[in-house]
Amino acid sequence: MTETVIDLIRHGEPINGHRYRGYNIDDPLTEKGWSQMWNAVGEYRAWNHIITSPLQRCRAFSHALGERHGIDVTVEPRFKEVGFGEWEGLNHDDVKIGRAAEYQAFLNDPVNRRPQGAEPLDDFIQRVDSAYQEAVERYSGSHFLIVAHAGVMRALIAKTIQAPASGLYRIKISNGGVTRIRQTQTGGVLELLNGKLSD
Repeated sequence: MTETVIDLIRHGEPINGHRYRGYNIDDPLTEKGWSQMWNAVGEYRAWNHIITSPLQRCRAFSHALGERHGIDVTVEPRFKEVGFGEWEGLNHDDVKIGRAAEYQAFLNDPVNRRPQGAEPLDDFIQRVDSAYQEAVERYSGSHFLIVAHAGVMRALIAKTIQAPASGLYRIKISNGGVTRIRQTQTGGVLELLNGKLSD
């Protein structure tokens, strides 16, 4: 098998501060958010293809990057963020303080103690992984970029390193942070986490 290199970048800072957006809240990037993403990729342009979440905090940058370097962009709905149910739209502090017991239960057991109406974590991981495996097969032997969300990247990292779903929220994913996975004959290898390609 020829090795396939997959770069993943998390969207930059969106408007409206630190809140749970999930897949229903489609905030655009702030100026700082745009800068975080451009700074992370610099003049890097080695990708054969770009795949993006449909949410505008990912999609707008993907199309701008594709236009800058003449790289085709595909929108993949399965790479949208995990659904957070009734937490969507709430400020992080409102949840940590105003729903302290619920928040602590979620941290202790994010698989079984989801926010009310949230997407089941196993379903989320399965939809993200199915899109990822199809992309790896389609672009086998090439180098492509996925522009997505913290949850999507956590799911793919956990799959790569064979970590359980219960550990997903122990992986910090920075705004504009780049992760690299190399798919080899023996499976995926995590090569970079929260890096910059402009270094």
